Amino acid sequence: MFEFRDKEMATKILSKIEDLKQDIRIMHVCGTHQDTLVKHGLIDMLVDVGVEVRQGPGCPVCVTTPQEIEETLALARAGKTIAIFGDMLKVPSDSGSLLKAKGEGADVRIVYGINEAVELAEKIDNEVIFIAVGFETTAPATASILLTKPPNNFSALCCHRTIPEALRILVTSGKVGVQGLLEPGHVSVITGSNMYDFLSRDYNIPQAIAGFEPLDVLMGVFMLAKQIKNGEAKVDNAYTRAVTPEGNLKAQAVMATVFDACDVKWRGFPVLPGTGLKLKPEYAKWDARLKFPEVLAPVYTREYEEPPGCKCGDVLRGEMDPQDCPLFGKVCNPANPVGPCMVSFEGGCAIEYKYRRT
Repeated sequence: MFEFRDKEMATKILSKIEDLKQDIRIMHVCGTHQDTLVKHGLIDMLVDVGVEVRQGPGCPVCVTTPQEIEETLALARAGKTIAIFGDMLKVPSDSGSLLKAKGEGADVRIVYGINEAVELAEKIDNEVIFIAVGFETTAPATASILLTKPPNNFSALCCHRTIPEALRILVTSGKVGVQGLLEPGHVSVITGSNMYDFLSRDYNIPQAIAGFEPLDVLMGVFMLAKQIKNGEAKVDNAYTRAVTPEGNLKAQAVMATVFDACDVKWRGFPVLPGTGLKLKPEYAKWDARLKFPEVLAPVYTREYEEPPGCKCGDVLRGEMDPQDCPLFGKVCNPANPVGPCMVSFEGGCAIEYKYRRT
């Protein structure tokens, strides 16, 4: 829980929220926000003062689709060296996981960034494929490396997605009925706060950007509750120490140079127009999908569904809490995950299991 100083300030903010006498539902789209909310008990404290917080599709590993996992497995089993972030290792799919493939002899390496994957490619003769997942937070790093013209035995399987346009689709679906959005801090450092203006302007959605400390999150929620009370719809910024209106212009320029927007499916969602990133034609020699079409062709001959009974899609849409899934903590746990939400450290089910399992 909080240290004493934080607890005193948190109590004041919670009291201010309670004084607004709201009964509202908001949504965040950041796995780290979910961790802060659950770890420090904020999610229950906020309910007590009239604010229900739903989690949205803010976990990049979780929204990566079963087909993309199968692409990765096909490349691994074809003898390619796969470089991944650690929380991709145990994500299950129809034909297993990268952990299982590694146990069967596939060369799967955990890296902390794409730069390590390039360094690996410079040291070995085998083809090294970096599985590029993440939102605007990690996409600039992928773009920057490709601008340096990495070695010929390096390529990327691009699974990047972008947040703002996905939010448009989420808030207009009408299925969750949220009255405000708590926007992610990491992504907003890159995009800037201006990127979200269209949601407030066109859809009358109150928004607030928050950092990841308990007080950051509480201040963001207070800003949202105050907007809703006053009938306002704008983008407040509770993370001004890191987020500017225009964002990181250099990172945005690098992304625009290397990527084109594309339509892409998210786990738990249909195809969301314009929310994916694909490599531009001039970077095709480092595009794993274009480089190894014969390996990946069998993957595209079928549709892939969620594992039987898995409710990750419902959790990612904010329509279900993890503990409402019939598999939670029973069939599905961190040692035996059925879906990615129980694998990633930003996954709602893994967070719930770690701090609040019953």
